[in-house]
Amino acid sequence: MSKMMATRDGYGKALVELGKENENVVVLDADLSKSTKTAEFGETYPERFFNAGVAEQNLIGLAAGLSTTGKIPFASSFAMFASGRAFEIIRNSIGYPQLNVKICATHAGITVGEDGASHQALEDIACMRTIPNMTVIVPSDGVEAMAAVKKIADYQGPVYLRLGRLAVPVINDQENYEFEIGKGVTLKEGADITIIATGLMVHEALKAAKSLEDNGVEARVLNLHTIKPIDSDLIIKAAEETGLIITAEEHNIIGGLGSAVAEVLSENRPVPLKRIGVNDTFGESGKPEELLEKYGLSADKIFKTAIELLAR
Repeated sequence: MSKMMATRDGYGKALVELGKENENVVVLDADLSKSTKTAEFGETYPERFFNAGVAEQNLIGLAAGLSTTGKIPFASSFAMFASGRAFEIIRNSIGYPQLNVKICATHAGITVGEDGASHQALEDIACMRTIPNMTVIVPSDGVEAMAAVKKIADYQGPVYLRLGRLAVPVINDQENYEFEIGKGVTLKEGADITIIATGLMVHEALKAAKSLEDNGVEARVLNLHTIKPIDSDLIIKAAEETGLIITAEEHNIIGGLGSAVAEVLSENRPVPLKRIGVNDTFGESGKPEELLEKYGLSADKIFKTAIELLAR
């Protein structure tokens, strides 16, 4: 059994370590610290922790102000509210002046589960990547989340870090693992087709690639943890060498990873592309695993889509 760890847990652990290393790191939360995993930072460094209450717009405004004093604010809430309710404040108070604020949004995607459609952010990547100067990162597991948090603390500029509620298998525990903003990772080589995934769908992509291998198909698997700036070179190389692309994300297929990859391909190396994600619909209340299956966010869906593409 693989080690399991939610990306939000990796976020919480990394914050505590960062707090020890850098006294300029401050954390803000919207009265959700137990869920967003910022509570331990608050207990360890109470003088650097600010609870804005259920007021995400104020949360972002406070973070913006703190960043102008040389602090490095990590502002946390659920993705639905961080990216949705606070969008205009993020755009005008952080993106436009290019302030050094890290928006760390947990409970993204359909795996919020029983909380239902109102809390299942399926549009947040699309919203955030349209903001000029904004970097958008979606870690695939807890280890990658920890690495991303530490990297963005050193990076100057606004960042949207998308994190999940559900514990997912750890896939980035190799000794040579390294996180670099804007650089995708080739997890498996293959010459027949490429699966480009982000977030928890990276694990599903690896499972699908194993099933394809059992059926004589060599699938390349890319982890695109950074949606913006996107690793165009890696995508173009995969298109040239395999000729077929599938994208997989826990997000609406409109505006997220699939759209970003389509933009790169259409301008540089057009090849057949199939996007796997939530098919332009709202979610519903249910167990996370059941929702992933119902909405086609599974290794089986990737496998079947690959077989169909290859048959063309």
